[in-house]
Amino acid sequence: MQNRPTGAAPDYTIPALVSLGVNLFLWLAVIWAVAGFASALLVGALVNVFLPRRKRRQ
Repeated sequence: MQNRPTGAAPDYTIPALVSLGVNLFLWLAVIWAVAGFASALLVGALVNVFLPRRKRRQ
């Protein structure tokens, strides 16, 4: 094994956030297709309300 210094780890923050946004969009599209627009709108509103509250607790 070679004794080379290791470099810095790559920053995957932006790709992870983009993937999260795409997944959220697809889940809302599936909810819309299965249960209707009102259900998808309700789920989106609940996520919008509860995510900031969770962040404040941490």
